[in-house]
Amino acid sequence: MKVNWQGVYPAISTQFNEDGSINFESNTRMLEQLIEDGIDGIIALGTIGENASLSADEKRAFLKHTVGVVKGRIPVIAGCTENTAQLAMQYVQDVEAIGVDGVMLLPAVVYRGTKREVITHYQMVARATRLPIMIYNNPVSYGVDIDLEMTAILADEPNIVAIKESTTDTRRLTELQTRFGDRFTLFCGVDDIALESLLLGATGWISGLTNVFPRESVTLYKLARAGRIEEAREIYRWFMPLLRLDTIPTLVQCIKFAEQIAGRGSENVRMPRMTLIGDERAYVEKVVGEAMAKRLDLTKYNLD
Repeated sequence: MKVNWQGVYPAISTQFNEDGSINFESNTRMLEQLIEDGIDGIIALGTIGENASLSADEKRAFLKHTVGVVKGRIPVIAGCTENTAQLAMQYVQDVEAIGVDGVMLLPAVVYRGTKREVITHYQMVARATRLPIMIYNNPVSYGVDIDLEMTAILADEPNIVAIKESTTDTRRLTELQTRFGDRFTLFCGVDDIALESLLLGATGWISGLTNVFPRESVTLYKLARAGRIEEAREIYRWFMPLLRLDTIPTLVQCIKFAEQIAGRGSENVRMPRMTLIGDERAYVEKVVGEAMAKRLDLTKYNLD
């Protein structure tokens, strides 16, 4: 499938059984619900998908299952989180054979590379596949900022086509557009600046909380893109306490627990992560409960 790099792309969770094995049946239900709710594509095995907690074989099995369930109805973008360029090159070749539609590529993890090393990593991986690649720029979490000068070099790689911008500095979106025009498609990668990013020219939103409230996410996106700002702000104000859960160290546990509360999945995670306890657990229950109690009537916006 040719990827239409627009719209709302939830970074899906990887559902686990109580014993830690992958729950493929639960993942099937989750995917079918999200597609029915109108999302535009998915990121499989991103941060929320606990990529780094899966073995190489499990990653490939999960993506094969996901592609089989989706059956070409929406794009499937595979997260690539590997420790070396060689492992990442093998990964992208394998997932291309599996049938994913694109790759969201991180710098090599664990070791924090220099600018030259990060650029070379991206070049080597991009040249190992025909798949379109999205740069995942998240210096807050990974300690590497793929800045404008680095991006200018990577612009020479024809299959690097999109950027998930997660610096949390919305000025970067304007800087990217000023420098590169429409060379890259820009996605917002931080939930609690989604509306601001869309208004500044991002054409897509990779979201964690969309897993829990997909219809609200899609409606917010459509209103923002249509310039219906006051209506978009109404949803955004309702959404904001939830969106903040995407910006804390326990975001994976928070989002998966919220999925469980909403009846869309399980909170089971893999070590080193552990399920929430105490005040943090109570806070997520409170925020999700209040959001569900005050849920907006989306039909009033008259969107298709």
